[in-house]
Amino acid sequence: MQETQPPPHRQRARLVVPSRSDRLLKNFTELVGGPLGRHSAPGIVAPGFFTVERVLIILTVLAALAGIAIKGYCRVNGWATPSQYYSTCYSDYPELFRSRGLGDGAFPFFTEGTFFEYPVLMGLIAGATAWMVPGTGATDARVLGYFDVNATLITAVWIVTVLATARMTRRRPWDAAMVALAPGIVLAGVINWDMWAVALLALGMYFFSRDRPALAGILIGLGTATKLYPVLVFGAIFLLALRTGKIRAFVVPAVAAAGTWLAVNVPFALRDQAGWKYFFEFTQDRPAGFSSPWFAYNLVAERVRWTVLTPEAINTLALNLFLLACVFIAVLALTAPTRPRLAQLTFLIVAAFILTNKVYSPQFVIWLVPLLALARPRWRDFLIWQGIEGLHWAAIWMYLGQVTSGGVSQHNIDMPYYVLAVAAHMLATAYLMMRVAFDIWDPTYDPIRRHFLDDPHGGPFDEAPDRLRLDPLRPSASVLPWRTAARGA
Repeated sequence: MQETQPPPHRQRARLVVPSRSDRLLKNFTELVGGPLGRHSAPGIVAPGFFTVERVLIILTVLAALAGIAIKGYCRVNGWATPSQYYSTCYSDYPELFRSRGLGDGAFPFFTEGTFFEYPVLMGLIAGATAWMVPGTGATDARVLGYFDVNATLITAVWIVTVLATARMTRRRPWDAAMVALAPGIVLAGVINWDMWAVALLALGMYFFSRDRPALAGILIGLGTATKLYPVLVFGAIFLLALRTGKIRAFVVPAVAAAGTWLAVNVPFALRDQAGWKYFFEFTQDRPAGFSSPWFAYNLVAERVRWTVLTPEAINTLALNLFLLACVFIAVLALTAPTRPRLAQLTFLIVAAFILTNKVYSPQFVIWLVPLLALARPRWRDFLIWQGIEGLHWAAIWMYLGQVTSGGVSQHNIDMPYYVLAVAAHMLATAYLMMRVAFDIWDPTYDPIRRHFLDDPHGGPFDEAPDRLRLDPLRPSASVLPWRTAARGA
């Protein structure tokens, strides 16, 4: 089931073939003649026109077309409430085009009196794509044009994300097929502009894996100026820098990212402080968002007459729970017998943020897809998780259809079923976190390290020896910097 021989010395390395190494995919290939033969040499023998990357691009385009087809009802009939929920074709693009003045020429962070509830770069993308639509006013034709322009650009950005993921692990480019074909991206990729931040983080991690920390920091800084979550990768980098003693590997990209974020944000903060601050104030003051655990709790609390959590209480609880999760991840990173991989820690931190955050928009699932493809490329777990996320995606639209239509429950999805869908999505994400944590503690379960790789995404951390590793049960076995230095002397 697994390749057991290391690549020949001084030769191009064989690619890991999913139909050989993944049990689920091996069974699926019986329909097309079984897995790739043992006499083939992928990565060594020229594949002709259909290289891995070209096939991945084709798969991504087909998946993007499927995602746009799902929005077909709204593209034909318009984005109206509640039909856009019942037809599961809701997108933020038409809503913001009409309600934020984009269709009337307003440009976020430039037009005085315009408030936009997203970070600066996302606002600039929203304004620039509105300028690309010919005509004036928020007419139905221009709304459709605005959606199509953004969906086309999202497809291009999606391809960039797939290619960056494929190139991060030279021997495992096929893992990026998870990103190319992810049902979560098909369903939610064109709801909002999150894919831009996903692509910038993927590019940043790619250049970090190639030992270009300054450029990686710049790209991660741009991603953070688009959506805040890419900054969480520095938590993983910091933990690995502590464990290996390579502090410069953290400082250089962190300084570059901070400088880039400031370069993007400071001019707008000086020009229109109220408009720039609106995103942060909106984030702080807003109530629990749909599908967050806090929103689900409040729904249940209202029905059974428990105490409903206020935004202030949710802010405090969410922050404390996330910090507690980060402490557990840090303990795992510094006590595991083998140094964790960068993608594993990044996945755990971002997943913990998603589970504890007071907002979980349906498109947040795309944050985790590339990270899981790098952290744990196992198709069985991936497809189960994506199937549950698909059920949650359908449940939220059916629930919103009920809320906005005022229809009786017998013709809609009632609240308990929606809450169950939220719980299922949370349990599926928590299960993936558990599996990644087990892989960290016992690398024999890690699909990457089982193929004679250490940390292909880790850049300076790849093959780096430990300088700090704690062993709470046997303190004398801990690896400490001063002991290492004394040994070297």
